[in-house]
Amino acid sequence: MLDVDGVLVDGRPKDGLRWDHDLQKHMKIPTDVLVEEFFEAEWNDIVVGKKALLPTLAGVLRRIAPTVEANDLVAYWFKMDSRVVEPVLSDIRAARRGGISVYLATNQEHMRAAYLMEVMRLSEDVDGIVYSAQARSKKPQPEFFRFAENAVGRRPHELLLVDDTMPNVSAAQSEGWNAVHWDRTEELRTILQRHIKN
Repeated sequence: MLDVDGVLVDGRPKDGLRWDHDLQKHMKIPTDVLVEEFFEAEWNDIVVGKKALLPTLAGVLRRIAPTVEANDLVAYWFKMDSRVVEPVLSDIRAARRGGISVYLATNQEHMRAAYLMEVMRLSEDVDGIVYSAQARSKKPQPEFFRFAENAVGRRPHELLLVDDTMPNVSAAQSEGWNAVHWDRTEELRTILQRHIKN
């Protein structure tokens, strides 16, 4: 069970910087204003499926950047936040060739989850995705982990979470999962060799 952002996908394709690094220059939206008005105020409800991304974002943009369409900002955001970490992808492919099932376990809303799987074609390299808007809960909430167990038909001790956010790792362990904090000091294949017993 692999986290996405900060593990498999990390920043802008050309340089790995944050997706919003040039947001002010490219779309005339101050990043700090977008964070305050959208991500801090609205994102929690969106990422657990209580609100839809586009209409919520459109309402915010009418206040802070009325000339910007929500669809255009989302397209820019998703494209700029799509750098696949190739060594991780390579290790995923090797793991699956070795008979290990690999799922994405991630806090996402519906549109980006679809983008990851369909546009970025990650569906070709993983067995599936479990995400927060689908689960109606997010990591590190216990409900997310229970949803994931049911979604993939596995018991807690059969699952290994690799995640770059320590509270998520701790929460998974509290639910009986195996879990490793992704701090980039080890390759994914090394982690799997240590934790997965065929």
